[in-house]
Amino acid sequence: MDKSTIQLHSTWLQHLKSEFQKNYMIDLKEKLLNLKKNNITFYPMGNKIFNAFNLTPFNEVKVVILGQDPYHGPNQAHGLCFSVPSSVKPPPSLVNIFKELKSDIGKEIDFQNGNLENWARQGVFLLNSSLTVEQSKPLSHQNYGWLEFTDKVISLINNELKNIVFILWGSYAQSKIKLIDSEKHLILTAPHPSPLSAHRGFFGSKPFSKTNAFLQSKQIDMVMW
Repeated sequence: MDKSTIQLHSTWLQHLKSEFQKNYMIDLKEKLLNLKKNNITFYPMGNKIFNAFNLTPFNEVKVVILGQDPYHGPNQAHGLCFSVPSSVKPPPSLVNIFKELKSDIGKEIDFQNGNLENWARQGVFLLNSSLTVEQSKPLSHQNYGWLEFTDKVISLINNELKNIVFILWGSYAQSKIKLIDSEKHLILTAPHPSPLSAHRGFFGSKPFSKTNAFLQSKQIDMVMW
C-alpha cells in the first residue's frame, strides 16, 4: 500500500506511512484485491476501511474504544467499532452500550440510531483490531496482517500522546493492556457488552462518566456522549 492507494488522514499518515511499505501490509492489500477480483464480499466498503482514522485525527484522540472485528452482515460495518450507519438497526452489543450510557449519565438516547460518528468527531477513536471481515465469517481476516497494524497504532497512541482514556471491553480488548502505559493513561476495563457477558459487570461499570471525570481533571474537553 502506498500513499496514492489509501485514504488516510494526514495526521495519521505522517506516523504510519512507513507501515504501509512493509511486506505484511503489501500482502494484506494483495489479499483484499484478490477477494475483490473473485467477487467475494467483505466489509466495510473500501472507502470506509480507515473511517475511524479519518473522523478522528491523530492529534485529536482523547479516548480509544477497542473492538475486535467489523460487523459481518450487509450494510452494518462502516469502519467504527460497535457503530452502524443510521439506517441500520443497532446490534445487541450496541444496545447494551446505550443502556449503560443512559444509566451512567442519565441521557435520553435514540435506541434506533447506532451511528457513533458524533463520538468519533469528538476524539473518541473507535478502533477494531481487524479492519475488514468477510461476509458472514467473523474473524475471517484476523490473520491478514491487521493485528500487526493496529497493535502498531495502539503503541503509537501510547507513546506519542498522553492522558488518553483506553476503554477495553472483554478479554480480547484487555489483551492489549501490555501495549499501554497505565502511568501515562487511564485504562478502564469491563466485560464485553455482548448479551452473553454484559450482566457480568459491564452494566454498572460507568465508563462514560469515569472518562469525562478523568478528562476534566486533565483540563481536556469532555465528550458529549
